[in-house]
Amino acid sequence: MAVRTIFLIVLTVLTARVASPQMERLSSIYETPGDLVRVLIGVGVCGWFIVNVFKLPKDAGAYRTWMYLGLAVLPLSLLCAFVVW
Repeated sequence: MAVRTIFLIVLTVLTARVASPQMERLSSIYETPGDLVRVLIGVGVCGWFIVNVFKLPKDAGAYRTWMYLGLAVLPLSLLCAFVVW
């Protein structure tokens, strides 16, 4: 459960970092249409990740899958977040 939550939080932070505008001001998203689209898609994806943090899996198989999958993808996602940051 903790691995799944940490993984989704890392993905949320990573998506927020990648979706931020090129200029470090939020008011600059209107200067180029690409920035506006990237920020809007990023907000939607981050919202979806946050909703999934609070939605728990329904069956025992899903918990087992997250246990095995989380051990493999959590270090990879942390490394990716470190590289992107």
